[in-house]
Amino acid sequence: MRLHRLTVTAFGPFAAPQQIDFDALSAAGIFLLHGPTGAGKTSVLDAVCYALYGSVPGPRQAPGTTLRSDHADPGTPTEVTLELTVGGRRLEITRRPEQDRPKKRGTGTTRDKAQSWLREHTAAEGWGALSRSHQEIGEEIEVLLGMSREQFCQVVLLPQGEFARFLRADAEARGRLLGRLFDTRRFAAVEARLGDRRRAAETRVREGDERVLAVAHRLAQAAGDAADLRARPLPQLSPGDPGLAEEVRAWAAVARVSARERLTVAESALTAAESAHHASRLALEDARELDRLQRRHAEALRRSEALAAEAPERDRVRARLDRAARADRVTPALELRATAEAAHRAARAADARCRGQLPPALAEAGAEQLAAVERRLREELGALGAARRDEARSAEITRERAALDRETRAAEERLHEAAAWLADWDSRRAALQQDVEAARQAATRAEALAGRLEPARQQLETARRRDERTSEAERAAAALLSVRETAGAAREHWLELKEARLAGIAAELAAALADGEPCTVCGSPEHPRPARPAPGHVDRAAEDAARTRFERLDADRAAAERALAVVEQARDEAAAAAGAATTAELRERAEQLTAEHARARAEAAGLHAAAEALARAEREQARRLETRREAETTLAAAGSRREGLEREQATLEAELARVRGDAPSVAAQAGVLERRIGLVTDAGRAAADAEGAARRLKEADAALADAAFAAGFDTTEAAAAARVAEPERRALQHRLDAWAAERAALADRLAEADAVAAAALPPARPEAAEAAAATAAARLRTAGSAADAARGRCADLDRLSRQAETELRALGPLREEYGRVARMAGLTAGTSADNERRMRLESYVLAARLEQVAAAATVRLLAMSGGRYTLVHSDARAGRGAKSGLGLHVVDAWTGSTRDTATLSGGETFFASLALALGLADVVTDEAGGVRLDTLFIDEGFGSLDDQALDEVLDVLDSLRERDRSVGIVSHVADLRTRVQAQLEVVKQRGGSAVRHHTGGTGH
Repeated sequence: MRLHRLTVTAFGPFAAPQQIDFDALSAAGIFLLHGPTGAGKTSVLDAVCYALYGSVPGPRQAPGTTLRSDHADPGTPTEVTLELTVGGRRLEITRRPEQDRPKKRGTGTTRDKAQSWLREHTAAEGWGALSRSHQEIGEEIEVLLGMSREQFCQVVLLPQGEFARFLRADAEARGRLLGRLFDTRRFAAVEARLGDRRRAAETRVREGDERVLAVAHRLAQAAGDAADLRARPLPQLSPGDPGLAEEVRAWAAVARVSARERLTVAESALTAAESAHHASRLALEDARELDRLQRRHAEALRRSEALAAEAPERDRVRARLDRAARADRVTPALELRATAEAAHRAARAADARCRGQLPPALAEAGAEQLAAVERRLREELGALGAARRDEARSAEITRERAALDRETRAAEERLHEAAAWLADWDSRRAALQQDVEAARQAATRAEALAGRLEPARQQLETARRRDERTSEAERAAAALLSVRETAGAAREHWLELKEARLAGIAAELAAALADGEPCTVCGSPEHPRPARPAPGHVDRAAEDAARTRFERLDADRAAAERALAVVEQARDEAAAAAGAATTAELRERAEQLTAEHARARAEAAGLHAAAEALARAEREQARRLETRREAETTLAAAGSRREGLEREQATLEAELARVRGDAPSVAAQAGVLERRIGLVTDAGRAAADAEGAARRLKEADAALADAAFAAGFDTTEAAAAARVAEPERRALQHRLDAWAAERAALADRLAEADAVAAAALPPARPEAAEAAAATAAARLRTAGSAADAARGRCADLDRLSRQAETELRALGPLREEYGRVARMAGLTAGTSADNERRMRLESYVLAARLEQVAAAATVRLLAMSGGRYTLVHSDARAGRGAKSGLGLHVVDAWTGSTRDTATLSGGETFFASLALALGLADVVTDEAGGVRLDTLFIDEGFGSLDDQALDEVLDVLDSLRERDRSVGIVSHVADLRTRVQAQLEVVKQRGGSAVRHHTGGTGH
């Protein structure tokens, strides 16, 4: 990776666009990045990191911080552009963070989202866009570099302070740094995965033990409380007991044997109970059968006596049924005569009702005369068909004339309304046009006032700043006066002490004399009368303290003068911009313009409404004109139509008056004829029906008299009285049949031999037999329950034994897997006895990486230390539970001793940390797939080196050019400015920092 060009705008301390040409700086191999504290040297490195990864190094990406420059103009966006070559591709990355900008319309700000652009330069097509996606650009850059942001910040920016802490850190801190750089999370994940598998396997084994114990407890419950098992109860076992399987298997076998012995005893008792129960059931059945036969014979005797007492009733029922049978031969004639009589009464009633509705002239007419009248009326009704159509047309004309009248009245109303509205149109249009024009003038006035309002507000704000700066200048002048007085007093005090010290300098020189040593003033080795300090003698320490206090106060005075100059300059700038007007005058002017602008805007706000009102009025005027034209056309057409309808209706009414006669309408006349026809028709039909019913009644009377005589009855009334209804006849016949059947059944029962024999025996006693049978059944149930329980116990024990054996067989592989996984987990976690150094897997990998880094660092440390120091990796076991395998020692070739890196001096620590950083860069680069890192930065640390050590370090850094690398040194050391020709200076200015390039002693 080689950096070519970096451009920053409104980023960090840089307000104006700044461009850094790394190609020019890298030509010399080593270049210096320097400037005063706070100028923005680190911000240059932050910009490189932000362009590549979209964020700055971790410590400077704290919550609440912003990348935007406080000095930048609000309209200038914050932007970073980096041009570099990586993986053989020339790329350009441009990034803008999320930031606020002024709104394009109105006041205030709006939030712009973060943006990114990636372009690539090819020889054939030049620059071409690749992506604008943050995620795609980040993934592309990380794949090309092969490093994360943390690795880039450690490998390319080389923060010396962190590597100095790395040298002095313990194994835990070194492990955290190396873990971030080499991404050993997958090894830690392996440790965690094995730990999880061990815990899971342990859980499965414990669950298997618990299942076995649960089955064992169920075995104990199924075995019950047996005397032979009380001597050997189930042992108190817990999950993880070594002999769990053997104890459960042995106890289950004993429980099964005991259960089978108890089953044999229960089955023998059940066989005896079944025999006793069978004998009792036979005795109960015999007693019940004897009792039934005895009861049956007694009941037959009682029913035979009762049947003999009912003989008279049987004779009466039989005679009644005989008369009813003879009356049945007369029943058809009776029913026929009743039907004929009912029909004759109904026909006579209908005939009388219909004749009562006829006119008096037809009250005594016969059926034939009524039929002739009906034919004449129907002919008159047929002649009214044409008159009905004329009458319907006349009614329709009446409706059309009414509708025409309504239409005429509506047209006249529309015509009058349109005429009245149009009469005031000219005055209404003039008023609306005047409102529109007034609103337009107000809008023009509001725009003019808006142009004057903003400068007035800015001038008022400038006047307020002028007043604030004036107050600040007065306070700064007062503070400067106080500091000047204090500094003057301190200077006088220092000069007084200096004069007093010079006056007693002989005593101070005499204090340094020694016997036999020459005097520094006269050279004599003898000192016969050395001067003695006078009372109140001032020594060098007191003078230095006074001078230091004066210099500090004088520096405060200079700072106060600079602060006063800055405030006065700001005050003068604000006064020049504000003018001679006072703040109150400017405020009053701004408030007046604001009020006028508000009134003008309020008046101009009605422009749209006034224009809309004028447009609506013009549309309404057009509609009214059209309405008036349509109304006039409608009125003319309605007059012509009305005259035609009136002529047609007069003709129809003359003809209808002739046809209707006295009736109000043709329909009414037709209704009268239809009602008359209906009455005549009904009366003729009723007269014919009455005559036929009289004939049929006479014939039915003759037939009934003949049938009664033939059946043996003297009169028809006697035959009717002998009739019996069918339900009653069936009931009487049923009683006769029941008596006959009962007499036959009783005869059969009294002739039964077994019943006769049973009646001769003593009375049966079934209750005693039932009690004996119940006792035997209870004993049988008890014995059966005991046998079933014994069988169920044996089945449950067999089933639970098989289940326990299944669980125990499944538990074997689980125990083997747990042992294997536990050994692996303990080995990778460093807790196993097989792991002699107690090193975790991640620590082991990091130790290998640290060994590579130490070997690569030693090559450069030997050159920087003149062949004296060598870095070696130590995998010695750490005590007190500390992490092993991450020890780092330095070997001193001059003394042959090995010591901890924490014992190095400041300069030696810089040597070691720089060598370690360069070695780490080589190792991480190799691990990243061999990506070339052609540009490196070294941040601070050179101030602790003497001239010789500095030359050795620069020689080592200069040797990096053999690998075509360029190294940027970030330092305050002034001596480096004469040793390194290519320089990038960051100049701190009031309006934002700027960068200057120096190559070969020239700056630009």
